[in-house]
Amino acid sequence: MHRYELSDPQWTRIASLFPDPTHRGKPGRPRHNEHRSIVNGILWILHTGAPWRDLPERYGPWQTVFDYFNAWRQDGTWNRVVTSLLDELDDKGLIDHDLWCIDGSVIRASRVAAGAKKKGEQPAQVGRP
Repeated sequence: MHRYELSDPQWTRIASLFPDPTHRGKPGRPRHNEHRSIVNGILWILHTGAPWRDLPERYGPWQTVFDYFNAWRQDGTWNRVVTSLLDELDDKGLIDHDLWCIDGSVIRASRVAAGAKKKGEQPAQVGRP
């Protein structure tokens, strides 16, 4: 097992939340990639912040891993995984619903920074020196 990869119990917990790799009689090219290596590749990218093209070869072609990441994002797979894990934590009483942390900091730029005129400044006249 490499850094950032899921352990066997972790993978067992979420494996059923990913789409079936077969097409079940539907048209399309059969998928030969194992979901676990794809997920581990995605986790490697998300943890390291590296570009997709720098994905180690042990996870498969970077484009394939990227395509799965996007497909699972669009079809709601990642939402199912996160929701399922959060529900499990909540059922065990491990989420404190009284603790909320919202960043409310606001930094306003001055009007001058947005292009407004300074006090006492005359507007520039176009075409005149």
